[in-house]
Amino acid sequence: MFEKITKDMLKFIDASPTCYHVISNMEERLDAEGYTKLRESEDWKIKNGGKYYVTRNGSSIISFQIPKKTFKGFLMTASHSDSPTFKIKSNPEMEEGGMYVKLNVEGYGGMLDGPWFDRPLSIAGRVFVKDDDNNLSMKLINIDRDLLMMPSLAIHMNREANNGYKFNAQKDMQPIYGDISSKKSFDKLIAKAAGVKESDIFGSDLFLYNRVKPTIWGAGKEYISSSRLDDQECVYTTLEAFLNSTSSSHVLMHCVFDNEEVGSGTKQGAASTFLKDTLERICEGCGRTRQQYHTALAQSFMLSADNAHAMHPNYKDKADPVNHPEMNKGIVIKFNANQKYTTDGASEAMLRMVLDKAKVPYQMFTNRSDMPGGSTLGNISNTQVALNTVDIGLAQLAMHSPYETAGAKDPKYMADGVKAFYESDIDIHIS
Repeated sequence: MFEKITKDMLKFIDASPTCYHVISNMEERLDAEGYTKLRESEDWKIKNGGKYYVTRNGSSIISFQIPKKTFKGFLMTASHSDSPTFKIKSNPEMEEGGMYVKLNVEGYGGMLDGPWFDRPLSIAGRVFVKDDDNNLSMKLINIDRDLLMMPSLAIHMNREANNGYKFNAQKDMQPIYGDISSKKSFDKLIAKAAGVKESDIFGSDLFLYNRVKPTIWGAGKEYISSSRLDDQECVYTTLEAFLNSTSSSHVLMHCVFDNEEVGSGTKQGAASTFLKDTLERICEGCGRTRQQYHTALAQSFMLSADNAHAMHPNYKDKADPVNHPEMNKGIVIKFNANQKYTTDGASEAMLRMVLDKAKVPYQMFTNRSDMPGGSTLGNISNTQVALNTVDIGLAQLAMHSPYETAGAKDPKYMADGVKAFYESDIDIHIS
């Protein structure tokens, strides 16, 4: 029952090593489903019953469906396309000891350092290429082979390694690219991957990614492990729900923002004007007044979808004594007294009514009272557009590792629950 969406999701994640590939793969899917691409630099011609999407920076995307007649408000999900990794610096080659060439990289986001060692790694991202007319275009690259490694220091050379070690990002975590004969080959490698001349590349955003393939495992095949489950699991499952939903009363929206892992404070992040700009242009295109724009917002609802921490079998003391989610037990509703998560009694009640009616299981998450949580897309985007919002996710282990673990049944629960949300005729009367 749940196997197909889980396997399809893992294929999507495997094909999406960077935020740019996430958006490109989504665009391909939206195009196949009959959605029209809009550009922020052009006038929008939208109509009732139309299906559209718009991207920003090649790393964020908002898709939406307009009802055939009028609409009360917006029903939307928000997730993020980025994950913690290493970004390759300019002039990356570093000769070491006359024997090796390393790449100079720096961390992106709050990652677990240790799991990056002794794994095959490669490079993916984007380059900007000049054509014969002096125009720049973006090309995605993925060097689809085992290319790099961060070897651990042998125990013989650090007898205290198993007693705890603080990694130094500049000393310990610079991957080996090749032996000395590989010197001055990096730019050639990237140009070849892009299918262009070195001299035609004028800019790039390149990242490392873990080459270990996703897998389904456990005594009953009840678990999945993959890179980037946070947050591509939510990206994929909410997209499936969006594409399989319709509404006669609300504009349905699917939002994926970049840079959540570094605070969202970019032109394409949840703290940007991207969502606000899109909402305003939808209302303008549908002939709505400014007054009607605000009444629509008051009757709108967002699901902020970002994964949650499952209780770890070896660290039960790190979980709240009561509200500790389990993998394969459904959608997680997240709470925090200091509003690190947006969920309050009203938004909880509205979502629970929807999930109960659809018979989709759900559970609650709170941090331990002495452990603060991080902010999410919901409360960050609410600084630009104030909406009724609830924070949700799916339970997982090893968050921010390059290889994370979650429940094999939960993708189906998320897709079913979000579809029920999109197709609900929610009446929102909170003032």
